[in-house]
Amino acid sequence: MNRYPWWKYLMLGVALVIGLLYTLPNFYGEAPAVQISSGKATVKLEAAMVNRIEGVLAQAAVKADFVQMDGNSVKARFADTDTQLKAKDAISKALNPDPANPSWIVALNLISRSPTWMASIHALPMYLGLDLRGGVHFLMQVDMKAALTKKAEAFTGDVRSLLRDKNIRHAGISRDGNDVVVRFRDRAVLTQAQALLSEQLTDLQWLESAEGADFKLSGSLKPEAAKRVQDAAIRQNITTLHNRVNELGTSEPVIQQQGADRVVVQLPGVQDTARAKDIIGRTATLELRMVNTSTEALEALRGAGPVPFGSEKYLERDGSPIIVYRQVVLTGDSLTDAQAGFDGNNSNEPAVHLTVDAKGGRIMRDISRENIGKRMAILLFEKGKGEVVTAPSIRGELGNRFQISGRMNTAEATDTALLLRAGSLAAPMEIIEEKTIGPTLGADNIAKGMLSVAYGFAAIAVFMCLYYLLFGVFSTLALGFNLLLLVAVLSMLQATLTLPGMAAIALALGMAIDANVLINERVREELRGGASPQAAISAGYERAFATILDSNITTLIAGLALLAFGSGFVRGFAMVHCLGILTSMFSAVMFSRGLVNLWYGSKKKLKSVSIGQVWKPAGSVATGPADDDEPPAQAASPATKG
Repeated sequence: MNRYPWWKYLMLGVALVIGLLYTLPNFYGEAPAVQISSGKATVKLEAAMVNRIEGVLAQAAVKADFVQMDGNSVKARFADTDTQLKAKDAISKALNPDPANPSWIVALNLISRSPTWMASIHALPMYLGLDLRGGVHFLMQVDMKAALTKKAEAFTGDVRSLLRDKNIRHAGISRDGNDVVVRFRDRAVLTQAQALLSEQLTDLQWLESAEGADFKLSGSLKPEAAKRVQDAAIRQNITTLHNRVNELGTSEPVIQQQGADRVVVQLPGVQDTARAKDIIGRTATLELRMVNTSTEALEALRGAGPVPFGSEKYLERDGSPIIVYRQVVLTGDSLTDAQAGFDGNNSNEPAVHLTVDAKGGRIMRDISRENIGKRMAILLFEKGKGEVVTAPSIRGELGNRFQISGRMNTAEATDTALLLRAGSLAAPMEIIEEKTIGPTLGADNIAKGMLSVAYGFAAIAVFMCLYYLLFGVFSTLALGFNLLLLVAVLSMLQATLTLPGMAAIALALGMAIDANVLINERVREELRGGASPQAAISAGYERAFATILDSNITTLIAGLALLAFGSGFVRGFAMVHCLGILTSMFSAVMFSRGLVNLWYGSKKKLKSVSIGQVWKPAGSVATGPADDDEPPAQAASPATKG
């Protein structure tokens, strides 16, 4: 009746081993490390960098615990901070011979001290949030005026294209602040243009006025359209920031909107504030320009003459020079998608498939129709310095969807697509608030959080053992198993633990023991009803399960609502809360019954169980706190429990 088959014990044993294995890395602490990541969007980090770093450290006589590739960075772990600083200096000098134009980011960081064999099976510690690990906090102001100015420039190009397509003559198109101004010499032409522009550019409100002998048509952005532009700008900036701060290797960076025009950036575990600011300020801007292939440009490439007026000289990814016009055909905010694929029209060679918005589609059609056979350069600007990602030739008229192909392999196509998807900032940003939370304060928060969990666990254990005796011991062991599983699952998921998360762990202990209380009281109730100890144990677990399931499902629904609609620390609390409910169901029912079955299941003539005082009606014999060879206690008052 109360015996588990061998496979259930095997399952519990495997769960226990896995829980121990994935919980242990959280107790090793962190070691100083140096992290190397790409400093330019066009510079790719490859596995060969590991050997290069090892060679640099060997030449500098600096010993590392290990050097390994970790995602988009290479990390070298060291025994102490002095060695860490020496290694950083040596690596920086070797990788960045020109400090003013660094190709690689060499930053200080912290990584787990756990053995490498644990890391090989992905047994890694939980990430710690800013309040526990320390790190940097930035509050950034988005320049919304610049976003509106950029939109006004885009509308200026749209107006020029529309009037040219309809062959409507004008006396000049210019931008006055955030307004688009079109001048005409004939009022009838102005009326015709106003009807066209009002129909095609619905986000602009057009007003006519006189300017001497000419007529002027001014288009200003409608208030609702301006708000859409600002909202889109801050969303795009947040996405771009995510792409950049990931290079720091920080765990779960927090990047979220605050108010109408501000962004909060939190980078847990980052020691080097200057490097973090450098990464954030390195957001890229994407531009499409036509390549200058005139005779003057070719002479300039050969070094026989200056760069032609209205053009600039840049370097392609292979280092060869190229001259492009200053005029920007299209910016990155018009690019909606970039995916690596294959060119089905040309021997199935690797290609990058691009998608632009409607405005970008119109521009690409006009430009490509007039420049078939010429090259168009795609430039990526970082910190004011531009590099050419690629410069393909235009083979035909383009539209909203087109592709880049030729002279690239599959890996290069994938890299190019990633670079293009990185996009551009829709508006400049400025850091207006900066905070640094030191590791000492984080360690103090960790210590207090651990104490709260430990004291809560100890208080629950004392109460359960005193009130339920041996069954209380079983419940306490099940509670410890639940805590072990919860930490292991959080570590497997590489979740970020914050102070609210630690509060959720403490709350999970109280909620988990509730299931064991229900089971123990149900067993007592069966004993009061006259059931034998073995039958009481079996019925207690089976009949309490429905109640436990119902109560946990309702609590889980509330936790899932917090997880779905919450943000920041609320989501962290909700995640730990939901996982705690799931692990408590397994530990309270499966593990505790496994212990009870292991202890009592083999006893065929079981007369009593150690579950505390069980009160029965007067005149009957009660099952007391005794075990197999202890006499049962006599009952007291009827219908009461002690």
